[in-house]
Amino acid sequence: MALKIIGSGFGRTGTMSTKMALEELGFGPCHHMVEVMGNPDQPAYWNALAAGRDVDWTQVFADYNSQVDFPGAAYWQDILPAFPDAKVIHTERPEDDWWASYSKTIGKFFLHYRSLPVPPPIIEMFGTMEILLVDGVFGGLDRESSIAAYRRNNEKVRATVPADRLLVFTPSDGWEPLCRFLDVPVPANPFPRSNARDEFWALFGGEPTDDPSQEPRHEA
Repeated sequence: MALKIIGSGFGRTGTMSTKMALEELGFGPCHHMVEVMGNPDQPAYWNALAAGRDVDWTQVFADYNSQVDFPGAAYWQDILPAFPDAKVIHTERPEDDWWASYSKTIGKFFLHYRSLPVPPPIIEMFGTMEILLVDGVFGGLDRESSIAAYRRNNEKVRATVPADRLLVFTPSDGWEPLCRFLDVPVPANPFPRSNARDEFWALFGGEPTDDPSQEPRHEA
């Protein structure tokens, strides 16, 4: 199995809905953070990256036909050469909208994850993700650093990926542009919608209460 689709868009840009859509169109299994949480073979690859070691991307994605969301989206430039025939889907939304969602889900999660009611292996796995994403991609959890990283990634995708290989997409666009890009028929049923804020926190036992006295782990 080899990736046919590489997702370069950050989490909270409709990646779960896009994963569901791609799987419905026959491009599954689709790699996503939930796959890293649920596939026992996955954490070792990301641990290696966090430790500064190289990985074989064909092995990382051996069981998948497509990839969206973190952590893969943080490495799309490294993944591209390993799958020269893959198309790139870049999920994106206005940066203020993205921050409003990210800050209440992923960003907040990394402030609280070590105290959440989840199994220790999940805590350990997200310790790796903290190195890769919070430190490696965003350089912090504050608004300025996060939006700057988001903006850089959006610009880099457009500047790097050939136009005939790239679809800039948001789930609100619906089936038509996605199916046209992938050259597949448009399904009769509605485009899938998922991963609202409450669905995100349901994966981790519910959203923690904000503590105004708690400062972010990373300063601006």
